Amino acid sequence: MTLKKKDAPPKIARWALFLQDFNYEIEHRAGSRLVHVDALSRVYCLMLEDSLKFRLKQAQMNDEWTKAVRKVLEKDEYEDFYIKFDILFKNPAKELIVVPKLMEDEIIKLAHRQGHFSIKKTQDLLEKSYYIPQVNGKVCQTVRSCIECIINEAKTGKKEGFLNSIDKEDMPLGTYHIDHVGPLEATSKLYNYILVVVDAFSKFVWLYPTKNTGVEAVVDRLTKQAAVFGNPRRIISDRGAAFTSNLFREYCQKENIQNLLITTGVPRGNGQVERIHKIVIPMLSKLCTETPTNWYKHIYKVQQFINNTPPRSTKQSPFRLLTGLDMRMANMPELKDILEDTVINDLNENRETERKVAKENILKIQEENRKSYNLRRQSGKNYKINDLVAIKRTQFGSGLKLKGKFLGPYRVVKKLNHGRYEVEKVGETEGPRKTSTVSEYMKTWTKSFEDE
Repeated sequence: MTLKKKDAPPKIARWALFLQDFNYEIEHRAGSRLVHVDALSRVYCLMLEDSLKFRLKQAQMNDEWTKAVRKVLEKDEYEDFYIKFDILFKNPAKELIVVPKLMEDEIIKLAHRQGHFSIKKTQDLLEKSYYIPQVNGKVCQTVRSCIECIINEAKTGKKEGFLNSIDKEDMPLGTYHIDHVGPLEATSKLYNYILVVVDAFSKFVWLYPTKNTGVEAVVDRLTKQAAVFGNPRRIISDRGAAFTSNLFREYCQKENIQNLLITTGVPRGNGQVERIHKIVIPMLSKLCTETPTNWYKHIYKVQQFINNTPPRSTKQSPFRLLTGLDMRMANMPELKDILEDTVINDLNENRETERKVAKENILKIQEENRKSYNLRRQSGKNYKINDLVAIKRTQFGSGLKLKGKFLGPYRVVKKLNHGRYEVEKVGETEGPRKTSTVSEYMKTWTKSFEDE
């Protein structure tokens, strides 16, 4: 009937053309006479099972321990072991196949890969069909060395690593925290970003609109700022392209500035500037609701407000800690233009006292923050040089939802302070070739017991 159709399927049409060279008659065969064909179409799974049992049987014949048990069973009973279909079993009620040592890793992996279950579930699945001596430790080793599980599972339990506060100096302008905010609404002057600079001691803030995050703009702003305030002793920044460039490194060396780079994916290392971000963005949003592209016109109002507001840590306004004066603002009484010498002396004396009090307040707040933060933390795992690890993926975007949460393997090449490490990629896998990370974002790349 198929050949009589007007449009026969291409597969049938090819056979029809081929058969035209032969004389033949087509006979219909009832389904009841095609039992053997149905059996052949279903034998695939049976052959897989038979193949596994066959290999288990052969491995039992070559395993010293199973051979010894089989030899004992030929003469007498031994515990609850027995032989059936020439295969060694255990526990007649459950009919557990005894797995020889050479196939233990394969069978455990086969059970685990059914759904990449936890250690307990994998062991429960195994114990329904197989007997492996000391199975718990072997399942633990196999599951913990599973690459798919290492890469895709998030770390559980308390996060590792305690809060380590940055040492504070007794004077302002010694340490700067810097970072970029953006991209923001493009302005008529093509400003897209804000370069934020924060003095670590006084919390004084400088906000500079910039067209990009390039190193040239950063160096230009810092150079102009140094003309008024001088150079800091050190600058703390993230690992953005501007701050890791050769030009910025040369600038810091020339000006005798120590450049400290925080660990990738750990913004709390530059927490002071991150806190300012949370203030700047909402304030700008409210000030330029009707004309978002004019945000740069309000940037200095925001800077003035921040520098005239006492933070919780110092309880003194940044401007006062820096200059010893209250900021002169449009809605405040003007200060006298000329101060007597005695007033100036009193001002200098009060400024030193206020800075001392501010330092005490900073240390007090740091201790409170440390205690509060560490309640939910545990000490970080100590990794050694040449340890193999997986590191947390810190860059996410569209289309990466189902990507692995960790990258690796990586080798620890350098141990830094406060639980930080420098690592280098092993082999051709996804991820940066070299990077820095913290114990909180690391997992041991465990070897399987077969490799040990």
